[in-house]
Amino acid sequence: MADYIVGDIQGCFDGLKKLLASVSFDPTKDKLIAVGDLVGRGPQSLETLEYLYSLGEQFDTVLGNHDLHLLAIYCGIRQAKPNDKLGKLLADKNIATYIHWLRGKPLALAIDDNTLVSHAGLYPQWSVQQALNLSAECSALLQSTSWQTHLAQMYGNKPDKWQVELSGNERWRFTINAFTRMRYMYDAQKLEFNCKDSPAKAPKNLSPWFEVSNKNLTDNTRLIFGHWATLAGQTNNRQFIALDTGYIWGQQLTMWQVQNNKKYSVSFQD
Repeated sequence: MADYIVGDIQGCFDGLKKLLASVSFDPTKDKLIAVGDLVGRGPQSLETLEYLYSLGEQFDTVLGNHDLHLLAIYCGIRQAKPNDKLGKLLADKNIATYIHWLRGKPLALAIDDNTLVSHAGLYPQWSVQQALNLSAECSALLQSTSWQTHLAQMYGNKPDKWQVELSGNERWRFTINAFTRMRYMYDAQKLEFNCKDSPAKAPKNLSPWFEVSNKNLTDNTRLIFGHWATLAGQTNNRQFIALDTGYIWGQQLTMWQVQNNKKYSVSFQD
């Protein structure tokens, strides 16, 4: 029995099949967890969701920005772009089933007392418990009868700084941005949304979120995230495990086994 956490799949079902086969993944006893961005840009978003949905309780995921974007497209809030490659999925007879299944998924997921999974990471001013509480707030809105109204308010870059007093759409939008879009920060609090480069190439006034001190974390805390392909899985800190290794860009698809703290990867060229 093993628990695996996989990086951004983004509709690359063939890559996922290769990766799972490489560890002899057994869905009758092993569990698969994803860091989000199950769909989008890859050619097999439908096949990916079909398979993951079929795993039942042996699969779980947090939501990524591409997953939330799919929900917005389904609702008519946004239009799909050609490079989203979502046409086949959106036209499928089971699309409503997949949409309502996805909106039941959280933004942050605790694997155990020391391990948190989210798509983009943990905002440095939050504790793990605070992140889980905020995730639960957003899940309640996504699962409410007015979920489409809330989705329409998630787009935008402001506010870019957390305050406990944030409420309504501002609280909702900031929480989603921190969980699904965060990479760099201007200082210890302010999010920056434009730079996608590796830290070595980024402007000097920006800091990766995981290099900003978080006094709420213990030495045993592990944060598992995706979203940032140019990191190539490297954070130089054992607490922060990056799993987006750019398969959709011709690089690798990576997953991490919880029990043995080991990464497994397959190359796009394999």
